[in-house]
Order: sequence, then structure tokens, then C-alpha cells
Amino acid sequence: MLTIIEKVIFLQNVDVFADVPTEDLSYLAAIAEELEYRKGEIIYKEDEPSEALYLVLEGQVLLHRGGEEIMVAEAKQAFGTWSLLDEAPRVVTATALTDCRMLGIYREDFFDLLADHIQITQGVFKTVVKRMRALMETVSAGPGGRGNI
Repeated sequence: MLTIIEKVIFLQNVDVFADVPTEDLSYLAAIAEELEYRKGEIIYKEDEPSEALYLVLEGQVLLHRGGEEIMVAEAKQAFGTWSLLDEAPRVVTATALTDCRMLGIYREDFFDLLADHIQITQGVFKTVVKRMRALMETVSAGPGGRGNI
């Protein structure tokens, strides 16, 4: 089992937590569950309800849709990140390519934590806003765009 400090170190690499102060990541680490999947095991399927973020500690996870590879998540990479904030069904299937160890953070536990720790909420919103701004700049800079909206 990982210590809280080891979990914090892994959580520092998750994009949605980029603006959460390191000391507050310990609260997230406390709700992060260690999970194991065997090679070939399905972690979740396309169109299933989103309920958790996953962070690969060891192994590889194939994210695929309709037989097409979308990406392979490896050690220190997170997937299903935005399911913490969005209840939309999964858009891909996640299958363990190898035996895997992961951390899972479930939405219900995450929201309970946010209710008591405003610094985490602020950090997550800051990251979401940065991503939206970057997306809007990209879209507006396209053909005929002006760069900033």
C-alpha cells in the first residue's frame, strides 16, 4: 500500500489538480483508492456512467472506441479525469493491456471533500478555466479568427 505522501506525489501529475496546493493534495490522497486490474480486464466500457478518475501507478491501459486505439495510459498518467466533474457517459472503453496498479478517485468522495476544502475547489476551477481559455484561443485563432475572444 502507498503512503499518503506517495499518493500526493502521483496526484501532482494529474492535470485537473495542477493548481491545487500540494498540502491540500493530501486530502485527495486520503480518498484515493488503490486498485488492481489483470491483463485484459475491462476497467470501464464506452457509454457507461462516469464515476471515477484513474491514475496508473504501474502497467498500461488501452483507451479505445469501436476497435480504434485512442491512446495508451502508462505509469504516472491519468485517464477519466473529467468524469470527476461531468456525469456524461464514458466516450471510450478502458482495458488493462498489462497487469496494472492504479489509484481511483470516485466522484461522490471527491464532491464530499470539495464541500469541506475550498482550496481544492478553487484549484480545480482555476485549472478548468485555464483549459477553457486555451481552447477558446485555439478556436478563435483558426481561419479568420482574431486570437482572443
